[in-house]
Amino acid sequence: MLSENFTQTICASIRAHWDVPCFNDLDQTALTYGDLAHRICRLHDLFERSGVRPGDRIALIGRNSTNWGITYLATVTYGAVIAPILPDFTAQEIEHIVRHSESTLLFLTEAIYDRINEEQMPSIQGIVNLRDFGLLWERDQEFGAALAASQNGYLENHGAHLNRDALAFPEVSNDELAAIVYTSGTTGFSKGVMLTHNSLMANVRFFNDCVDLTPGDRMVSFLPLAHAFGCAFDFLAPLLQGCHVTFISKIPTPKVLVKAFHEIKPAVVMSVPLIIEKIYRSRIRPVLETPKMQFMLKVPGLRNIVYGKIRDQIYEVFGGNYKELVIGGAALNREIEGFFRKIGVNLTCGYGMTECGPLISYSKFADQPPVGSVGRIIPYLECRIAHADAETGIGEVQVRGENRMLGYYKDEDATAETIDPEGWLHTGDLGRLDSDGFLFLTGRSKNMILTASGQNVYPEEIESQLNNLPCVEESLILEQDGKLHALVYPDVESVDRACLKGTQVETLMEENRRTLNLKLPAFSRISRLKVLYEEFEKTPTKKIKRRLYNALS
Repeated sequence: MLSENFTQTICASIRAHWDVPCFNDLDQTALTYGDLAHRICRLHDLFERSGVRPGDRIALIGRNSTNWGITYLATVTYGAVIAPILPDFTAQEIEHIVRHSESTLLFLTEAIYDRINEEQMPSIQGIVNLRDFGLLWERDQEFGAALAASQNGYLENHGAHLNRDALAFPEVSNDELAAIVYTSGTTGFSKGVMLTHNSLMANVRFFNDCVDLTPGDRMVSFLPLAHAFGCAFDFLAPLLQGCHVTFISKIPTPKVLVKAFHEIKPAVVMSVPLIIEKIYRSRIRPVLETPKMQFMLKVPGLRNIVYGKIRDQIYEVFGGNYKELVIGGAALNREIEGFFRKIGVNLTCGYGMTECGPLISYSKFADQPPVGSVGRIIPYLECRIAHADAETGIGEVQVRGENRMLGYYKDEDATAETIDPEGWLHTGDLGRLDSDGFLFLTGRSKNMILTASGQNVYPEEIESQLNNLPCVEESLILEQDGKLHALVYPDVESVDRACLKGTQVETLMEENRRTLNLKLPAFSRISRLKVLYEEFEKTPTKKIKRRLYNALS
């Protein structure tokens, strides 16, 4: 158990940075940390008046916003349990999660409220509008009365006396449950990951020890906060350092993000690989492939100048002020990672999963982790490679320690399948550790394909190579009838630049298949390739929903 108490650390940060800007929605006036304290305590007052007890669950649905952050913080500092839900889930998925978590209160936006049926969520006593904390629905008049009394009486009873020195939150032990994070919205497969205050504290403390954030630094929060990655590092970690977080409530398109980066100039940028890969393929690779640039890159003195200009352009895309570019949520293409490191971009890749809240491994840029590595195991965890292959050293990554989940909420069988009697969490990821302690992942154990000849094929490694070939944006390698097949979604911008029409795209992709097969061992060659003209369906962290396409193969 960590010595630092999570809720008291939040309280200490608010008190220490009382007059510093804290949160704002894009294009809105910022709250100070002192303002945040009042809003948290106002919700504490509501919880108390409406009979919420420590340990009760409170569900929260909405895109990133100041009020989302206030609701989350008020819940965990009160001692209740937050159940964040992604706003992209269907009404049926939302209703299922609220029922399963047995939440007593629900905070959401009006647009989401219009989609759901209150009668499908029998534990809910009241629904609160995230826009203004007004009443949307109550099961009886008691909750509405409590909400009205809180809004009218808070300042008189509490708020008038609240200041930096008077701020205090209830004592909540680090071993108490803080959040139930649902890994999937699909009713049949939904699992609620139980994260303690200790797990959240370990993640936030490690990140702040590694990344240079100081009070007043600006941050842009656009990764979904209902996901462990965005919540820990776009929200909680900056909060404890006294940073100023701007929330992007809109869908984070490249146009929206670039504008926000230029206006806010964030000190650290958190991103998923898809955004970095699109920047490389749309803005950088076309320039590098021109005859003039190919010539310049062959001249050592000119090559360094070219790399410097590209590095400066990337720096400006992200606002021109960032200290570190942190990539997580999925694997970054190795070729692209290698290029960014070669030209001197301060980029760091980490690895984690919701069950660890989320961090498992990470390394500072100064540690110069090898390309393809996801860093070293964080000090709050121990790691082993189980059942490692004698030749490759590849086996299942298993971890245990401070930030490991308690288990899956109301699912003892799934918990027993994932956490063994010795406390090791079976990640389901395959990887190896090198002699310097750097972790390399090769794929998911459930995705590994065993060929008829007994060879192990890791589809993610083939996909990484295929995605670097001309006009390929994304791909999936699947097994069907004992053979490997590829699904490919073309890079539309590259196709347009090459003036490809009709069957020319299929012809190019077939050439790509043959080119790649020349580099692959016989047992992992692709027998057939199919071009898709609609993007792959993805999770909120932009991973392809592989299970969906496996079912269709």
